[in-house]
Amino acid sequence: MRLRAPVRIVAPLLAVGLLALGACGSGGTTASSGTASASGSASAAPTLGPDVPAATVVADPVAADQLPTATGAFGEKPTLTFPSTNPPPSLQRQVLVQGTGPETQKGDWLVTNYLGQVWNGKVFDNSYDKGTTATFQIGVGNVVPGWDTALVGVPVGSRVLLSLPPADGYGSKGNSSAGIGGTDTIVFVVDIVAAYGKDAAGQADAVPQPAPATGPQVTGDLGQKPSITVPAGTPEPTSPQITVLAQGTGAAIKDGQVLAQYVAVQWSGESAGSTWPDPAAEAAGTGGTGPQQLSVAAGGPFAGLVGVPLGSRVLVQIPGQTNQQTGQAQPALAAVLDLVAQTS
Repeated sequence: MRLRAPVRIVAPLLAVGLLALGACGSGGTTASSGTASASGSASAAPTLGPDVPAATVVADPVAADQLPTATGAFGEKPTLTFPSTNPPPSLQRQVLVQGTGPETQKGDWLVTNYLGQVWNGKVFDNSYDKGTTATFQIGVGNVVPGWDTALVGVPVGSRVLLSLPPADGYGSKGNSSAGIGGTDTIVFVVDIVAAYGKDAAGQADAVPQPAPATGPQVTGDLGQKPSITVPAGTPEPTSPQITVLAQGTGAAIKDGQVLAQYVAVQWSGESAGSTWPDPAAEAAGTGGTGPQQLSVAAGGPFAGLVGVPLGSRVLVQIPGQTNQQTGQAQPALAAVLDLVAQTS
């Protein structure tokens, strides 16, 4: 099951197609409105009021015996045991394992493992059995409200138990495909494996590579937002091209999802958007929200990233094409990517 449908990146790049070609908002599963691995029933709790607005803060903790207990260490698939009492009518967070990493912040990308279960019902999804982590941006409306609120301010390396009344989960409509009713409380155990902030970038000490004499030109310090210019008369690419501008020391990229910070321009020189933090662009809905995920797969525009070390800065050239959904022509693009992390 997905905590919410994947996000397809910011408007300018969606319009011209850079990340429409190769981005999605989740690597692995996250809590949204998709299908579930199992369905279950649970005791109704009509006093919870599924139409109550979602919580904006975690509630004061209830007594420990009013919450489920969870077996297993961090990274292990947990088993939940529920009390005989009704679920608490408020958003609850219980830290089962205290991590020692930095606290998560709104806008961070979290890499997690998780298990979700209806209160006193069946497990409706978990990442442990799938053998892959779930990656999502927290606090920005891409996941259920209870996650957006309760997973901010938690140290990386923590295991937390979350109890979400309907308003903090799937609301009065529930999620029928997952067996979640409109009055069901749902419980999650979440392991926070890693977190990447809005300003995450490639390595400032990456080793610069010989710059191409022709083609798009890139300036700017490593670890900071770069600038791209396309000299007049530069031929457009006829196939995707990847050029390593500075080589990092991280693991070699493989097929899957990669978190990247980027800035892009159309071949005409017009901006095609940027993920680098920019409050004005973020407020306008045109970018500046921090790194996004790219799909690296054979036949895709980022297939050439396979083997490139994480931490690197690369220049990507993508030929013009026709949008398969709208039929509109999309211009050729030049983009500079800072390769932050492999998330799946």
